[in-house]
Amino acid sequence: MTATWTESDIRQTSCEEQQLYDHLLYAIQVESPCETIDRFQKLFLDGSRYEEPKIWMALEKLVVDKRAEQDFKFVLNRCCHILINRWQMQPQLQAAIPELVRIFEHLPPPGIVRSRGARRLRELVEHFTETEQYLTLQRLSRVMSENSDRNGCGSKPVGNLIQRYPYLYEHCLLSEDSSYEHQQTVRQIQSRIQKRFELDLSHYVTYQVRCAKTIRSGSKEAIRNIQPVKNPTLLSDRELGSALKNFSGKVQGSYTHRDIAQSFLTHTGHTTRYKDFKADLYEYLTAIVDPSYGKRQFNERLHTYLKNTLPQSDAQPTTEFLILRTCSKLLNFLVVESSQRPNHFVFVDLITNLGATVTTVLLLKIVLLSHKVKHYLEKQFAILFNHYESSTRDGVPWLVTSLENLNVAFSIHFGGADVSCLSQIM
Repeated sequence: MTATWTESDIRQTSCEEQQLYDHLLYAIQVESPCETIDRFQKLFLDGSRYEEPKIWMALEKLVVDKRAEQDFKFVLNRCCHILINRWQMQPQLQAAIPELVRIFEHLPPPGIVRSRGARRLRELVEHFTETEQYLTLQRLSRVMSENSDRNGCGSKPVGNLIQRYPYLYEHCLLSEDSSYEHQQTVRQIQSRIQKRFELDLSHYVTYQVRCAKTIRSGSKEAIRNIQPVKNPTLLSDRELGSALKNFSGKVQGSYTHRDIAQSFLTHTGHTTRYKDFKADLYEYLTAIVDPSYGKRQFNERLHTYLKNTLPQSDAQPTTEFLILRTCSKLLNFLVVESSQRPNHFVFVDLITNLGATVTTVLLLKIVLLSHKVKHYLEKQFAILFNHYESSTRDGVPWLVTSLENLNVAFSIHFGGADVSCLSQIM
């Protein structure tokens, strides 16, 4: 995987920074997580009379530097991730990650120390808790926490559900200065949790199929002998059943959505002009839109949007690049247009009128035309997740239902969830 240049890569690491990093790298190899966290607290939060004067002098020089206001958040974030990256690799040590992040919740006041360096350090640590770096640390802490809100209590913040959605991790758990090592750490966590969900979903589907076949055979009593498997989503059993049928079942004769997407691409591969491709794309998408809803406003708005998409290319042949750009722009229109002030009226209107499952199918049909836009769609859902992070689940039920549906759809089409046994009862 290609390394990504980050803010911390571009900044030149000073001698004092390297002293800190080497100090923590050594400590984490010889100490328990509890001892290392205690050391971290004494160094960065207590900020006085540290047991190793050379390390304290290096830290003090960093915090009184004129660039500290801009740079220290990167240094402190890197120090946190030196510990996190090491603990993440050992399952028995992963519980230390939320413990480390939790120490920032109880900061000592700056005014009770006399040393200028210690006072400045406390000010900078307090500023750190207001940064994007700290926000991503908090999200990572929730992902790694054994007590995370996996069941999604309705009165809890949406942000507590982050562990449930691995496809958001790269966009929610990485900040502008995330090192290549930390990017790899997040991808490893993502892979582990995604595989666990896909396995749970596969087991649940197998259980439901066995129950359905048992009932059909007239042996209702035999169901008691089947070991129950819990629904791994926040959808009801009925909602999940509908999602599974829509995402993986036959939707047009003997064709699945993947079959239809491939057929569409084969057909439009012979289309000479981009303008004609957009006309065919309109028909491809509106085929699943309830006519009573589509005729009110949506179909016309979609048609106009496509017509005005890259009009300078209308007479050109349809290329893979044009398809990619068109799909990306469609996702802007259907989900969210901007990360600054997220405009997602169309998305909420679709869910309100068509439901989260059909809306997800609409998005899935686009991604199946150009797999490269999957990452872009994940980023858009991350924008919505971040925007509503502090809202309660009960306050934005449409968002939680959409996040759950997308998790199921991605697991079936781009993951390892095995739902093939559904064909036995459909």
